[in-house]
Amino acid sequence: MKKNICNTIIFISLVVILLSCQSNKMDNYKERQINNNWSYAQVDGDLNGDATVPGTIHTDLLANGQIEDPFYRKNEQDLQWIDKEAWDYSTIFKVSKQEIKYNNIELSFEGLDTYADVYLNDHKILEADNMFRTWNVDVKNIVAEGDNQLRIHFYSPIKKGLELYEASDYAYPANNDQAENGGLGDKKVSVFTRKAGYHYGWDWGPRFVTSGIWRSVKLKVWNDVRIADVFIQQPKVNKELASLNATINLQVNTQASYVVQVINSDNNEVLAEKVVVVSPENSTVDLPFQIKNPKLWWSNGLGEPNLYDFEIKVLKEGKLITSGNQTTGIRSLKLVRKKDEYGESFMFELNGVKVFAKGANYIPNDSFLPRVSKNDYEKVISDAVNANMNMLRVWGGGVYEDDYFYELCDKNGIMVWQDFMFACSLYPGNKELLHSIKQEAIDNVTRLRNHPSIALWCGNNEINTAWGYYEGNGWGWKQEYTKEQQEEIQKAYMDVFHDILPNVVNNYTDGDDYWPSSPQAGYEANKHAGYKTTSGDMHYWGVWHGLHRFEDFDKYKARFMSEYGFQSFPDFETVKKYTIPQDYDIESDVMAAHQRSGIGNLRIKEYMGWYFKVPVDFEQFLYMSQILQAQGIRMAIEAHRRAMPYCMGSLYWQINDCWPVASWSSTDYYHKWKAMHYEAKKAYAPVMISAPIKDNQVELFVVSDLLKDIEGELKITVIDFKGNPVSDKTVSVPVKANTSNLLEKININELTEGKDKSALAMLVSYSKGNHEYASKIVYFSYPKDLKLIDAKVNVKFEQEDGKDVLYLSTDNLVKGLYLNIPDQKLFLDDNYFDLLPGQTKKIVISQNGVINQDKWEVKSLNPNCELVFK
Repeated sequence: MKKNICNTIIFISLVVILLSCQSNKMDNYKERQINNNWSYAQVDGDLNGDATVPGTIHTDLLANGQIEDPFYRKNEQDLQWIDKEAWDYSTIFKVSKQEIKYNNIELSFEGLDTYADVYLNDHKILEADNMFRTWNVDVKNIVAEGDNQLRIHFYSPIKKGLELYEASDYAYPANNDQAENGGLGDKKVSVFTRKAGYHYGWDWGPRFVTSGIWRSVKLKVWNDVRIADVFIQQPKVNKELASLNATINLQVNTQASYVVQVINSDNNEVLAEKVVVVSPENSTVDLPFQIKNPKLWWSNGLGEPNLYDFEIKVLKEGKLITSGNQTTGIRSLKLVRKKDEYGESFMFELNGVKVFAKGANYIPNDSFLPRVSKNDYEKVISDAVNANMNMLRVWGGGVYEDDYFYELCDKNGIMVWQDFMFACSLYPGNKELLHSIKQEAIDNVTRLRNHPSIALWCGNNEINTAWGYYEGNGWGWKQEYTKEQQEEIQKAYMDVFHDILPNVVNNYTDGDDYWPSSPQAGYEANKHAGYKTTSGDMHYWGVWHGLHRFEDFDKYKARFMSEYGFQSFPDFETVKKYTIPQDYDIESDVMAAHQRSGIGNLRIKEYMGWYFKVPVDFEQFLYMSQILQAQGIRMAIEAHRRAMPYCMGSLYWQINDCWPVASWSSTDYYHKWKAMHYEAKKAYAPVMISAPIKDNQVELFVVSDLLKDIEGELKITVIDFKGNPVSDKTVSVPVKANTSNLLEKININELTEGKDKSALAMLVSYSKGNHEYASKIVYFSYPKDLKLIDAKVNVKFEQEDGKDVLYLSTDNLVKGLYLNIPDQKLFLDDNYFDLLPGQTKKIVISQNGVINQDKWEVKSLNPNCELVFK
C-alpha cells in the first residue's frame, strides 16, 4: 500500500513538473490582438459608428451607410471631403489579473495611417507620422487591470500635408498626385507624408487619401526574456553544403544566462546550441550551423521552392522559457552585373543558374488596403504562377506588402523585386523626414529579410530618370529650380537613395543586392537610363506614351526590361459593376472617370486602328481592346526572350488593379483574366516559339528555360482559313538549355506558294514524339487585313476526373475566340485563343457557378461566330 502511495506521489510530482514546464513555455510570452469593439467619430462633425480594425475611415463610413460605394460611377468626386477631416478611433480593452503581473507590457501598432496621437487611459503614449512603420510602446506603468481606454486621434493627412507644404521653401514635383481632384489646386502635398503615394491618385488609380488603423494592434506581455527577432543568415550556400547563421535578438530585463538552441522542425534535430549571457545592452546571439545536401529553394519552373522551418528555444536550468519559429528557404540569389562586349549585364542568378526573369509589376490590390483578403493574395499569386511567372516587382508607390503576400511568394517560387516606397516624386531632405525614412527601412527590411523570395531591394521608381543628373535629361523637373535649390534637392536624393537605404540593406541583411532607382543604367546617380543604354534596367514607354508601334518592342531592348505596357478596358462584366447603360460609351463621363491616363481611351482607339478594325459597338470595343493589348504585350515578351542572354528579364506593367478601371493590367480588380494574361501565360511558357517576320522572311526561334538540352521536330504547316493545306515542312533540330535558339529563316513566298497571304495561317510546333513542347499560330497580315469568314464552333461538355471539360472544334478558323457566361464566376484555362479547323481543343473549367449552355456568349474577330452545342 505504501508502495502504491509512493508511486502516486512520484507520478503527481512529475505531472506538476511537466505542467510547470508547459506553463513557462506558454505563459512567459503572450500576445493578442486589440482589434475588436472599436468605434469612430468625426472630430468636428456628427458622423460616428462602429469601426473595423484593421480598416480605414472610408470603409467604415461605407459600412455604416454614411457614404455610397466609392468605386461606383463618379462617386469618387463626392468623397474628397473625407481626407480634410480629423477622426477619433477608440475602444475599451480588458487586461486580466494574470496579464497585469507581467514584467513587460507593450502595445504594438503595426500600421497607423498616418498622422496620429495615441492615448491610453488619457496618457499620450505615441505620436505617429509614418504609415509604413511599426510602433512599439512600453505601457507597463499606464495600463490597468480591468478596463483600459485606447483612443487614436487621426489628423487630416491633407491639412498636415498643407502645413508642411506652406512651410517649405519650394514645392516638389509629384506628377501623379491628383491634387486638383482633391480640391487643392496645384498644391501637391503627398511628398511631405510617408504614406502610400497611390492614395493621392495615379494614372491607373483614384484619389482616396485614407486614415485609419490599417494593420493590427497587439498587446504583448512577457517576463524575463522574449525572442524579438530571428534572422537566418546564409553566407554560403551550394547544393553540397549550406553554411548558415541564426542571429537571434532577445529582449531581456536583467543580465542572465540561457541556453539557446536552433532546431530543424522537420526532424527535431538540434542544429546549434550555445550557452549565452545576455543583458539589456547586449542581447544578440549568433549560432552558426550547417546543413549538408540542403533542399534548395528554386523559382517557379526551375524546381521546388523548398522551405525549412527552424525552431528557436531559450532554456534556463533545463526548463523551456520561450520559443519561436522562423521559416525560410535556403538559396543563393544574387544580381549579376558584369562588363561585357555590349556594356554591363543585369541578371539574377539562383543557385548558380542564370534565370530569365518572367513576370510583372505589382500594385496594391485595393485602394482600401485592409479590404485585401487572404483570398485576394492567393488569387494574384496563383495567377502569376499559372502564367509561368517567376518574379513580381512590388512597385514603390504602394506599400511594403503584408507578410502573407511574401509567404505565398516563398511557397510558390515567385522572386520579388522589392521597391522602397518612393515613386515619381522628389522628397524633402530635412532631418526629421530622413530619420523617419531610416526607421521605416529598418522596420521593413528586418520584417522581410528572411523571405527567400526577396531578390532585390530597389531605392525608388523612376526618380533618377525624372530628375536627370545632367541638364537636358529627365522630365523637365530640374529646370524649375534655381541652382541652389537643385543642389539641395540633389543632396536629399543622395542622402536617401545612396546613403540611408543602401546602408540599411547592408547592415540588416546578409548581402542582399540594392539598386538605387529603376530604371538606371548603372549604380552611380549619373547613370541615366535611356532607350539605347546597354546596361542596367529599362522602362520602355515608347509604345503607349511615345506612339511607337508594337514592332518597336524588338527595336528597343534592354539588359533587363523592368517596365513596359499597354492599356485595355476590363471585361464588360466588370464594367457593368460600376456603370449604368447610359455610360456605355468610352468617352462618357463615367468611363472617363475610370480612366486615369488622360490620353488613355483615345490612345487605345488610335492603336487599334493601326492593327484591327475598330468596332462601333461598345461591348465589342471593350473586347477588342483586350485583344489589342494581348497582341502588343506578347510581341514584347517574345522580343525580350528572343534577345537572351543580352536581355534577361521581362516584367510588364502590371498584373493587377486597385479598383475597376481601364488600365495596363492583365487581370482586373476582380482578378478576372484579360486576354493579355492568357497570352502572357503562353509567352512565358518554359519552351516558347517566336516567329517574327522581317524582310519577307519568317524567323523561327525556340526559346527554352529548361536546364537541359532537348531534341525535337520543328513542324511548319500553312493552311487557308478553311483548313486546306498549302505547304508543310518538318525539320529535326536540337534546342540548347536556357537559351534563345534561332532555328530557321524561311522566305514567306516559299511558304505561301503564291496564295493570298491575308487568307492564310501558319502553325508552328516543336515536339518530340507525342509530347508537344510549344506551338504558335502565325499570320502574314495585320488582323484588320485578314479575310476571316463566318465560323461555327462545336462545343461538347464532358466530365473528366471530376472536372468540367469543353472540347471545341470549328469548320473555319476562328481568331480571338472568347467564351463567357454572364454573371458566372467560371475560369477557363484558356480563352481569347485562335481555333484552327481540324483541331480539337480541350479547355478545363474551374467552376464557381452554374454551367448553363443557354447563356454562353462568344466573341471573335470573325464576321460571325456561332456556338453549336453537341
